[in-house]
Amino acid sequence: MEGCRYYLVMILVQIAYGGSSVLVKLSLEEGLKPVVFVVYRHVMAMFLLAPFAYVLERKQRPSLTFSIAAKVFVLTLFGTTIHLNVYYTGLAYTSPTVACALSNIVPTLTFLMAVLLRMENLNIKSVRGQAKVVGTLLCICGSLIFTFWKGYLFKGLVERPLLTIYSTELKHGSENWIKGSALILISHIVWCSWLILQAVVTRVYPAPLSLTTLICFFASLQSSIVAMFFARDQASWRIDTNVQLLTIVYSGVVSSALVYYLQTWCISYKGPVFTAMFSPLQVIIVALFSAFAFAERFHVGSLIGAFLIIVGLYSFLWGKKTDGLVAAVTENEKGVLNDDKVVTITLNDIKVTNPVTTETA
Repeated sequence: MEGCRYYLVMILVQIAYGGSSVLVKLSLEEGLKPVVFVVYRHVMAMFLLAPFAYVLERKQRPSLTFSIAAKVFVLTLFGTTIHLNVYYTGLAYTSPTVACALSNIVPTLTFLMAVLLRMENLNIKSVRGQAKVVGTLLCICGSLIFTFWKGYLFKGLVERPLLTIYSTELKHGSENWIKGSALILISHIVWCSWLILQAVVTRVYPAPLSLTTLICFFASLQSSIVAMFFARDQASWRIDTNVQLLTIVYSGVVSSALVYYLQTWCISYKGPVFTAMFSPLQVIIVALFSAFAFAERFHVGSLIGAFLIIVGLYSFLWGKKTDGLVAAVTENEKGVLNDDKVVTITLNDIKVTNPVTTETA
């Protein structure tokens, strides 16, 4: 049961990201500035996490040297400042459908980067290695089918939407698909780099709460500097609607505070590729939420894509788990004692030699 906690945590993370995607979509439609939103959510998360990080990790937190601070600063620059601001800017030029489809490069690109940097073991001749490769490809294909292939339209799960403020057609000032797609693609490439860098930083600073607090602090600082150029007027910082306020509170408490911490904790134990492989689940989660909240209907492509995503994820996780079992057996063969096994020693196994007669009793 203890091993299942990593899977449950990552599913919870994707559910949280799915809720954030819907709320952010609503708030951007109502005029919330992306750069202002990034500042607000990380300031809130920083003040929320700081007391817990100070008290709970007081003994395990290492000293914050200039080298560690510089690494966290670069980590924040990739994972929050560049990724979020570039992503929201690209979303203004294209549709959420394209953005959702392009996000599915995260597992493949993270897997490729981790293999090249030797952070992920891959024996393509073994069954477990082939399972990881096939699982990654199935997740990508399933996500693309889920997004682009429509087919037969099924009857809706509910007759009337629970929320009526949502519009399936976002209002874009100018739909420049090439520019928007390029910006979103860049943001996801940066996000993959963040996953890899976070695995490196957690080794030198093994304090998840404190690390998350530092990330939120540097994100607030960096995004504030960006806002000085793109959101100078006071009207941009005004929160006009309850939806905008709810989005900022939810993103600050859940997305930036809770999810960042859980993701950092999971990466420190299971690695960046394990974390990235759960991202295609977000497509299914958002679709299910939209079906009940906004009365959206499923297509046959949605069901086939969801099936491929689940099969691909299971295939990769099986290969990943088998890698761990093989590594454990290899360590045991080298003479490393496994804590899960009990060694029984009886009196018949003990031999005593007389130092004078050299006879064995």
